[in-house]
Amino acid sequence: MVSQPDLSTNDAAVLQALFDAESSPSAAVEINSTLPSFGLDPTELAKLQSRELEIIRPLQPESSSTGTTEPATIQSAIQALSALIAENPKYPSAYANRAQAYRLLLEGQEEGKEETDLSDVISCLFADLGEVISLATPKPADPLSPLQARLLADSHTHRGYLLLKAAKTKRMPFSDTRRVCPAKLQSVGADTLEEMASRDFFFGGRYGNKIAQQLAVQTNPYAKMCGAIVKEALKEEIQSYY
Repeated sequence: MVSQPDLSTNDAAVLQALFDAESSPSAAVEINSTLPSFGLDPTELAKLQSRELEIIRPLQPESSSTGTTEPATIQSAIQALSALIAENPKYPSAYANRAQAYRLLLEGQEEGKEETDLSDVISCLFADLGEVISLATPKPADPLSPLQARLLADSHTHRGYLLLKAAKTKRMPFSDTRRVCPAKLQSVGADTLEEMASRDFFFGGRYGNKIAQQLAVQTNPYAKMCGAIVKEALKEEIQSYY
């Protein structure tokens, strides 16, 4: 009989978190549906959300006969969201939607646009996601509202995706990362970018995004290292039979 490894409770929990995406880290987050979102009065929040929805509605695919959004429409939405943010600088949802608008602008104008302009757009996108996370993250052990949790889950996952894309681009020969990586991260290596992505995916999963939970496991450097060791051991064992 093969003896079982003597793992401490903590070691077992670490291994479970490394390899099991269903070991939902969101269990550590207390969500209280009675809390006011972002400290706003419900009536005030409803007014902000209504105005915000009106701004972003033209960005929806169904709003265009071609299924794509014109750059001028995206720029108009960015300007309107910027005005909303200027009036309500502590309202994180507006930053999240402006980040989405920057993403649309970046994807729609990747071809035939000056690299310096694209670099500015990606930098603005990262800055807005960072602002969302800064404004919406609760203090340790503090509960948060469902809207706050969803916003944090989406923003961490969005930034994690961008960081992972930047890491993959860095690994490609002769790649130009100005399209996918902000200026302040241009000197960061691919492995570090992937570790940053993994951290964002962890928090995205912690706040409830199921896709982020899966990606956190796939990009976790320790899980990948252990997986490589197991793969090599299996390979050697198989070869020993021949």
